[in-house]
Amino acid sequence: MFSVGMCARFQSNPKQSHLSAIKRIIRYLLVTMNIGLWYPKNSTCNLIRYSDSNFSNSKTDRKSTSGTCHFIGSTLVSWHSKKQNSVVLSSAKAEYISAGSCCAQIL
Repeated sequence: MFSVGMCARFQSNPKQSHLSAIKRIIRYLLVTMNIGLWYPKNSTCNLIRYSDSNFSNSKTDRKSTSGTCHFIGSTLVSWHSKKQNSVVLSSAKAEYISAGSCCAQIL
């Protein structure tokens, strides 16, 4: 997912290096098509979610990055990482935005 996101940044003006990275991603997807999620019969179906953020890690624009992941039982079903839209002044506010993003992903 990270590689696709990085390539998407250059979709308006791709270079040869971006096209070779996209070909590498497609080869990876073709090889891993038969890999999937497995839910054992006796496993619990509890939804567990985690969120975290780093406070002002980007040196260029001082924006924080939020990350969330969602599990059903012990199986990872979703994860999300995104640079926050606004500059925050405290780590608590960055965590609050990250928790809100986590809830939005669940809904």
